[in-house]
Amino acid sequence: MTTPKFILALREKIGHDLLWMPGITAVVLDESDQLLLVRRADNGRWSLPAGILEPGEQPVEAIVREIHEETAVRTVVDRLVRVESLPPTAYPNGDQVQYLDLCFRCHPISGEAAVNDDESLEVGWFPLTDHPELHPREELCIANALTDDPAPVLVTS
Repeated sequence: MTTPKFILALREKIGHDLLWMPGITAVVLDESDQLLLVRRADNGRWSLPAGILEPGEQPVEAIVREIHEETAVRTVVDRLVRVESLPPTAYPNGDQVQYLDLCFRCHPISGEAAVNDDESLEVGWFPLTDHPELHPREELCIANALTDDPAPVLVTS
């Protein structure tokens, strides 16, 4: 995964100290309720499409961009489904980061699912009842995206 230039510039100033980052995640469901997943190159795990906002970028624009960059699928955002602060984590190089994650429900409008960058090993559509194992937080995002309640879940603890 290539580190954006603005992050490298910040790291020159703060070193490995904790960096607060705006994160975005997508639950992309097609008309058959198939789920779009990517197998990440950095850890080999299947996950929901995700990324970070670039400076000056709006969250909806950012998630649409990230989905396309990772999967070659063009999408439209349906709604915000979850807002939460993730626990701090450290990367192998010692960089510490904490994400404020906005999770969106989206649907595809064009494109065939395919690896479209160096961050993914595989991309595919999976039935909601038979998909690869995901992180428990991602399963919560999916559950939130499947509710009829248009209000996002605001995680409090």
